[in-house]
Amino acid sequence: MDFRALLLGTAFAAMWSSAFATARVIVAHAPPLAALSARFLISGLLAVLVARALGQSWRLTGAQARAVVLFGLCQNAAYLGLNFVAMQWVEASLAAIIAASMPLMVAALGWIWRGERIPALGIAGLVVGLLGVGLIMGTRLTAGADPMGVALCVAGALALAVATLTLRGASAGGSLLMVVGLQMLVGAVALGALSAATEALAVRWSAPFLAAFAYQIAVPGLTATLIWFSLVRRIGATRAATFHFLNPFFGVAIAAALLGERIGALDLLGVAVAMAGILAVQLSRRV
Repeated sequence: MDFRALLLGTAFAAMWSSAFATARVIVAHAPPLAALSARFLISGLLAVLVARALGQSWRLTGAQARAVVLFGLCQNAAYLGLNFVAMQWVEASLAAIIAASMPLMVAALGWIWRGERIPALGIAGLVVGLLGVGLIMGTRLTAGADPMGVALCVAGALALAVATLTLRGASAGGSLLMVVGLQMLVGAVALGALSAATEALAVRWSAPFLAAFAYQIAVPGLTATLIWFSLVRRIGATRAATFHFLNPFFGVAIAAALLGERIGALDLLGVAVAMAGILAVQLSRRV
């Protein structure tokens, strides 16, 4: 793997992981579903406008249309929506670690649901990774983490894992940015409708809230997506996915630095074990 790919992958992992700490700031100031819907609306419109400027077409293939609807609902509405709601009660570091276990869930569900063969390295990584995540979850629950918030994070990661398995192999062709923009707009509509039915629109405006909201649009929302596409084109989706093993480390480090969340020795051990498991599962796909 060349140095540029290493730099891109590390930058993507850091940007993706930073979304949890900034989301924690956002939900302290605004209703989570309404805030996320607004973020998706702005990001989606920007992505579609840029895609059109680059000459990408509105016309989608059948696989692209399925990707837009399924990922718009499962990734944007369910996965991120559940995480935003959960982070009213769950620390950002714990939410990031649970979300980072998604590759482990994909491997496990692929084996259970589709009977996909997992190499020995992948089986070992799956067991080790789940033990690491379980260690962190057990430590946090014992320390008073909200069980409902943890359950929402797990449900969100499962929703994304199911969507990933369902659409594995579907190609976005030459309209990647258009597909991503439309996915965000699907998420904006779904979450906007749910917010209107369940939330009172009360926003506590402040500089930290505005900074976190703008950051989510510009960095995890758009920049990280473009970096991911560049990385996949450079080294392929399977090798690019290996960088997910960095997410537990970055998620914990950023939450500690930005929010002052306390990190204990068992947390650090669990992060190291989870990272090793995720890396083993991703590397096993190349065997």
